[in-house]
Formats: sequence, C-alpha cells, structure tokens
Amino acid sequence: MIRLAHPWWLLLAVPGLLALAVWLLRRRWQRYPWPLRTPWSGRGALAVMATAVAGSLAALAFLPLAVAVARPQEVLAREVERARGIDMVIALDVSGSMAALDFRPSDRLTVARQVIDRFVARRPDDRIGVVVFAGAAVTLVPITLDHDVARQLMDRAKVGMLPDGTAIGMGLGTAVNRLRESKATSKVVVLVTDGSNNTGELDPMMATELAKKEGITVYTVLVGKGGEVPIPVKVRNPLTGEIMTRIRRVRVDVNPELLAQIARTTGGMAFRAEDPRALQEIFDRIDSMERTEFESSRLVRYRERFEPWALGALVLLVMAVAGESLLGRTPW
Repeated sequence: MIRLAHPWWLLLAVPGLLALAVWLLRRRWQRYPWPLRTPWSGRGALAVMATAVAGSLAALAFLPLAVAVARPQEVLAREVERARGIDMVIALDVSGSMAALDFRPSDRLTVARQVIDRFVARRPDDRIGVVVFAGAAVTLVPITLDHDVARQLMDRAKVGMLPDGTAIGMGLGTAVNRLRESKATSKVVVLVTDGSNNTGELDPMMATELAKKEGITVYTVLVGKGGEVPIPVKVRNPLTGEIMTRIRRVRVDVNPELLAQIARTTGGMAFRAEDPRALQEIFDRIDSMERTEFESSRLVRYRERFEPWALGALVLLVMAVAGESLLGRTPW
C-alpha cells in the first residue's frame, strides 16, 4: 500500500502544467512557432525543435517533482483495530399488563420498544437477539449483527401475540439457550418485565442457575408500579355484539425480590423504572457498563519511495538543458 506523507505538494504540478501551456503558446507567437506550421529542414529546423522540446521537458519536470516532494511511502505495517463485541439477548415481556397506560404518552410495551431500539442502534459491534415472553416464550430475533432487521422485527412485539401470563423462567431460559453456543467473551441477558412469575414450566431460579453455569450476566429491569393500573380491555357490547375497548383498572403483582436475586446470582444488577425517563436512564447505564472492547496496534512503519520520482524530475531537467545547449539555437 502506498500513501503520500504530504499530499498538498501535488499542487506543485499545477504551475508545471501552466508553464507548459504558456511555453507552447509563446512558441506559436514567436518567429519559430511550435508545432511547426510549415515544413522545415536542415540545422535551423532542428534548433527550433530542440528548443521547443527542451522547454516542454523543463515544464514537465514539475510533475514528478511534485510527487517526489509529496513523499510517497510504502506502508510496511499499518494500524490494526479489532473489536471484541458482546453477545446479548433482550428478553421482553409482552404479557397483557405491558399494555398499561401509566407510561405516558403511551403504554409500557411501546415505550420499552422505543428505548430498546435506541439502545440497539448504539451498539453496532455487538450481536443482539430478542426473546419475547408472556405465558410462553419464543425467539423473535436470533443473535445477529444485522441490527436493521432486528429492529424491524422487534416492532412486531405486541401484547396478545402469546398466551397471557408472565413466564419469567421461560423467557430467561429461552434467552440463555440462545447464548449457549456463543464464543463471545461477554454474554449478557437484559430481562425486561412488569410482573411476577405466575406460569411456565421452568422455574426462574433454575433458569438463573443455567445462566450462571454458562457465564451469562443477567440485568433485570422491572417496568412500572405494582397494584392497580389502567389497562385497555376489549369487551363485547351485550346489546349490539360490537367489540369495544374500555379502560379498566387491573391489579398487577410484582416481585422485585425475585428479579434482584436473579441479577445478583449471575453478577448483574437489578433496576426498576416507574416512568419512561427512568427506563431510558437504566438502559443508558447498562450501555455504559457493558461496552465493547477494542484492541489496536498503533506501530506503523513506512519505506520512502520518492527517489524514482526525484530522479525522473532530474532526468527531465538534464535532458532539457542538454538539448538546448547542444542543439538549440533560439532564445528561451
């Protein structure tokens, strides 16, 4: 690979080209024009031609001289930067309570998706997957570097896409299973839920032990408050049969102690967000703690390659002087 240490010196070629143009035009205006308008023969024609060629060679010498002064260099060893990314799975609760309208201006799930979308966009070097869970758990996005696809698929996470309930153990277990074959140095699960485990075939602590065995760090995020929360519920009008949406206050049980134990067992941290701003701050904090590591080597060695260009410029100048001195007979 060739680089120029001082590329701006290439501008020196511009006066050389201008000098060549002026020289050729000047020859046309003089008594002995160049190129010759009429056939010439003998010593006089040779002298005129030698002078014209000598001036052209002197002007062209600026071109290799400009390259030589710009100092072309061969790169013998260049800077190398390697990123060691993190493999991460976000386990997102899509149970009915995530439709609660206490996260203004929207519901819990919509705000969580927006915050996660911004979080994913800031981590281009990490492989990220998404698992959704309610009464069951499924992989929505396998771990991938194609974050555009991951973000598009995450928009499909909706309340009602799975049987209702909150199977925290199933959600965590599915996320751990996605990371079992990972060779990454750092493996992380971010578990986002607003409820307490109330269904599922896998106990949350058993899933936690699996995560610990696989060297997976789990961060838990409890979204919203417990107790009664406003949730849109679809009901059928008994008179018309029309399906309508009504806002009802529904009691939601939470278990922050369980989430804290999951995080503590795996070396992670437990968070709680009661509004959109707090949720964004939590993901900002996770982003700062789980950073991609970079390795770089800054030793760069070069070999100078200006000599052939400088020699070329010198040869052109010597040819110009010699041609004019030996053969040229007209004034410059």
